[in-house]
Amino acid sequence: MTFSATINILLVDDHAIVREGYRALLAKHAGLRVVAEAADAVQAYRQFKECSPDVVITDLSLPGSSGLELISRIKQRSTEAKILVFSMHQNPSFAVQACRAGALGYITKSSAPKVLLCAIGEVYAGRYTLSPDIAQALALEKLGSERMALETLTVREFEILRLLVDAQTVEDIAQTLNISPKTVCNCHYVIKRKLGVASDIELMRLAIRLNVIDLLELSGSAKTTIEGASFPPETF
Repeated sequence: MTFSATINILLVDDHAIVREGYRALLAKHAGLRVVAEAADAVQAYRQFKECSPDVVITDLSLPGSSGLELISRIKQRSTEAKILVFSMHQNPSFAVQACRAGALGYITKSSAPKVLLCAIGEVYAGRYTLSPDIAQALALEKLGSERMALETLTVREFEILRLLVDAQTVEDIAQTLNISPKTVCNCHYVIKRKLGVASDIELMRLAIRLNVIDLLELSGSAKTTIEGASFPPETF
């Protein structure tokens, strides 16, 4: 596959070996050039400011601030920024939140290399694009009322939900997202109201049912369990 113009790319992934694989793939195609790499959101934002890439390719799972926060921050700095998410998450709700944050594309890492290359071209041209598996899943998810409720969450609320079910404290969430603990607590309340749950245990069960979290990814040190959730204290 060839491209009519040289596309300068910022590659963001917390695994060096994965970035090396991406770089090797992109180097095989004339017109694609990786001009900068980053392992976390802070480094990625700094590289974006310094290099002004044509396309940012980022994972969502990054140390500290997530890819969603990175997308939002980049779009705040440059509304013309073109961002493509390349993620292991096959949950269509992640694609919805990524696009709401400002991404033009969402491709799963299980996709064929050709899908990624085509997506880079589409995003560079300013067009929305999804990998076939996500596009199909999104169409099916529209039938589920719980999914529809989940999609009413703002990008910030979705991020707080993810951190809450990962057993992070109000203080940790506030520090990660650079907001006040009071804002976290208020969002906690709004999230439960939007999702129609009355307790934190119900919230956890719903998050698991909707694949916001994967039980296999819960560490042995996590404080939250299905039977006895330990969420930040409610202050409302």
